[in-house]
Amino acid sequence: MASKTVRLNCTALLSLALVSSPATAGDSSAGLSTSDINVKVGGFVFVAPKYEGAKDYEVRGFPIVAPSGYGIGSDGRVQFRGPDDLRFRLLEFYGFEAGPLAGWRFGRDQDDANRLRGLGDVDGGVVVGGYAAYRAHLLTPFVSYHRQVSGDDTGSIVRFGAESTAEIAPGLSVSATLGAAYADKDFMDAYFTVTSAQSAASGLDAYDADAGIKNVFLGLTSDVPISQDWGLKFSGRYSRLVGDAAASPIVESENQFYAGIGLTYRLGINR
Repeated sequence: MASKTVRLNCTALLSLALVSSPATAGDSSAGLSTSDINVKVGGFVFVAPKYEGAKDYEVRGFPIVAPSGYGIGSDGRVQFRGPDDLRFRLLEFYGFEAGPLAGWRFGRDQDDANRLRGLGDVDGGVVVGGYAAYRAHLLTPFVSYHRQVSGDDTGSIVRFGAESTAEIAPGLSVSATLGAAYADKDFMDAYFTVTSAQSAASGLDAYDADAGIKNVFLGLTSDVPISQDWGLKFSGRYSRLVGDAAASPIVESENQFYAGIGLTYRLGINR
């Protein structure tokens, strides 16, 4: 990897149903009654490009607080898919599921790279949205909507694709995801357009990025139980910028790699 800087962004990703979710049947343990609250707490650290389209990488992190049972391969209602995609399964009917999601969209600083000088900063913020998926025998097609509601108005993204999950050992699951992301005009303007004023300040060519498919991606995640209370989550993803996003003069590399590891502890709270 290219040179890395370390930035720890501690952002709470979930404010939904954290204090009233009892342990699930598949996640109970001896000594905890059905009136106990089972909560998983921990953190997730990942390596990612300094900005979308960068060739240099940095380390980021955020805390995790969720009802026990979140994640792939579990019966929990909360599922972690990424910093901007922490899902709460509200509806479930014959394989179909849907619900709200929350998260954080990381911004971009003009000193992240020489190519960004003169473009100004783009503030990150809280993301809210929703998702729907259908659990078939082997594949789970999905679609999710992500809208930033604080910080700068950086618009919306719609992700769609399919994932497949396999349990390779008791309690050990691996999930593969293939998909793409559609970005609206506000998002493309915030992260890929170069206005005339920005062009004069930065020396980059002026560029107007239209809404459309901005990237395709392939990801792998795995939940690894360490003990009854401790667990690890591994995540990796390759993303390829396409279309107007790939053609933007701010892009240093169309190939984007992400890798992360999380550690959680199950905490029982007596009510």
